[in-house]
Amino acid sequence: MRDPNMLQETYSHTMDIYHYLLEGFDPRLKDYPLMQSPIPMTTILLCYLFFVLYLGPRIMANRKPFQLKEAMIVYNFTLVALSIYIVYEFLMSGWATTYTWRCDPIDTSNSPQALRMIQVAWLFWFSKIIELMDTIFFVLRKKHGQITFLHIFHHSFMPWTWWWGVSYAPGGMGSFHAMINSSVHVIMYFYYGLSAAGPRFQKFLWWKKYMTAIQLIQFVLVSLHVTQYYFMDRCDYQYPLIIHLVWMYGTFFFVLFSNFWVQAYVKGKRLPKQDIKRCPNGTTVYTNGKHHENGNGVNHISPITTNGSAHYENGSTHMGKMKKA
Repeated sequence: MRDPNMLQETYSHTMDIYHYLLEGFDPRLKDYPLMQSPIPMTTILLCYLFFVLYLGPRIMANRKPFQLKEAMIVYNFTLVALSIYIVYEFLMSGWATTYTWRCDPIDTSNSPQALRMIQVAWLFWFSKIIELMDTIFFVLRKKHGQITFLHIFHHSFMPWTWWWGVSYAPGGMGSFHAMINSSVHVIMYFYYGLSAAGPRFQKFLWWKKYMTAIQLIQFVLVSLHVTQYYFMDRCDYQYPLIIHLVWMYGTFFFVLFSNFWVQAYVKGKRLPKQDIKRCPNGTTVYTNGKHHENGNGVNHISPITTNGSAHYENGSTHMGKMKKA
């Protein structure tokens, strides 16, 4: 049996560390929702993981997938508008006004511009909480093949780390990647919104392949920007740890997305095995054929091969058409 005194001492040390971390928080954020302690934020993310990895699939196991077309259209275009607003606020609160795009320290004053940066930094973090709905849509629509390690890691790790970044370092050169990420999300959620709108918009979605390329460019820009820090004679940015984390984050995700690019567009391994079906007459039908890059479960055009010729039909209606043929 463990010594109660030792357990008490361990608990006391843990609480000391916790209170020490809280003392370093930016006091200007104390009135913002979910910013008083990391516990609510961590609880939300743990509930998210529990639902998408365990509870949600079990609930949906014996149910038909939900048809959430209207909800997804509203959701995607709302995030487009929110992302545009976040990019604009980042520009106006420093990046297009007073920042040099090199060594930009955090403005710790209570000036209107500094408080504006605080606000948009929090809003960017909160948008990551909203984006957890991407995976919820996957689960409710039974698109389990799209709940990949890359998707889950990105949607859980990003808001957790950014909560700490906002708490300690809202603004300065460490916020560059947030502005770039929001810019990419304007394009990304616009694409998903069009896709959710139905087959009549499919002809406007020829640029799906380039979504991954845009994301790769994002990580290159982020890594290059923070790499400047290592070659400066002097930089007064207050939290170098943020710079190191951003560099590792950009490099790590560049590797993951590069691997996806190679597997999907170089080797052509875009079709999960469970999406390949064979009809009794030997016809091969590919359902849900195109893999998603970190999306929210929109319908894509799937190739249907019949008698040696390739046709394209919406993945949700191809079976009816095959029976009719």
